[in-house]
Amino acid sequence: MRTAPSLLRLVSILLDLAQDVLQFLLLGTRSSAALKAENIFLRKQLALYLEREAKPRRATDATRLSMVLLSRLFAWQNALINVKPETFLGWHRKGFQLLWRWKSRPRGRPRVPRQLRELIFKMAHENQTWGEERIAAELLLKLGIRVSPRTVRRYMPLTLALENEFLLNDG
Repeated sequence: MRTAPSLLRLVSILLDLAQDVLQFLLLGTRSSAALKAENIFLRKQLALYLEREAKPRRATDATRLSMVLLSRLFAWQNALINVKPETFLGWHRKGFQLLWRWKSRPRGRPRVPRQLRELIFKMAHENQTWGEERIAAELLLKLGIRVSPRTVRRYMPLTLALENEFLLNDG
């Protein structure tokens, strides 16, 4: 009676060993880049386990990013151990969101505040003989707002800006 469980255990060990040998042989057919990526991927997960033993911590953004990038080089589904596949895919989605948020950020100088644009328009409309340089100087002297004449011209009424430019070129 006692030999049956021992024999069953021995068969189980031999089957596991045969499975490991088969996996080893199959690894020989994969590229070295994929093997290296999987190795680093597994090391990152192991490091999380070792860190959790000392003090429970979540994966850092750097760990998440490196795992997501490494997952592109091999079939990660079988190597994922310490997080759910849904969590891992969530990290992947978050990475894409961050990438596109960064790529679609506004470029160039920040916009002039709406109140200042309205003030420039109002000053130009009420003082039609003033050009953009005079309005820029008035804003600086009286309100302490430094704005370039080009910026002022951009927010002046179109007809006044064209008239002032015509007078400067003619005179």
